[in-house]
Amino acid sequence: MWQPEKQDTRRSMQSLTGEGGLTYPNTRPESTEAVVAFIGKGVEFKGTISYSGSVRIDGLLDGEIHTDGTLLVGEEAVITAKVTAGTIVCMGKITGDVEAKDKVKLQSPAVLNGGVKTPMLSIEEGVLFNGTLEMTQAVREMPRVIPREVVRETSARSVDDSDATVLKRANA
Repeated sequence: MWQPEKQDTRRSMQSLTGEGGLTYPNTRPESTEAVVAFIGKGVEFKGTISYSGSVRIDGLLDGEIHTDGTLLVGEEAVITAKVTAGTIVCMGKITGDVEAKDKVKLQSPAVLNGGVKTPMLSIEEGVLFNGTLEMTQAVREMPRVIPREVVRETSARSVDDSDATVLKRANA
């Protein structure tokens, strides 16, 4: 009869503290960075946003978004824009091309209509994705290339004399 309300932990409201002690609603935070800006539900923005850090959008945005940080797109968000970011986490609707240096994470009930360019993509069940995908390579240290001559010399030294003679004949 008097049972505590069941809480949907997946959609529970948490908060992140930004500059000035302001708190912002956040569902399943992806970044350890504090949210430095918040476009709330009911807010409409047209233009270009450029920033560093983490921004959460729950309103309407029409234009462009440029950042090396994180873009958090809430369930209520409707974005029509070209987006370039370090990391993009989306639960809302994006129409336009998105490019992420690190990763794109589409979480249910996200809708993405447009091209995606990223080295890492995660799509939950229940997400609607209509568009193209280009998987880029993340910046990684390339393995050192060993010249063939070094490999042949090493191979010849690591076997006994009779095998080395066979190797020399085979390579001649």
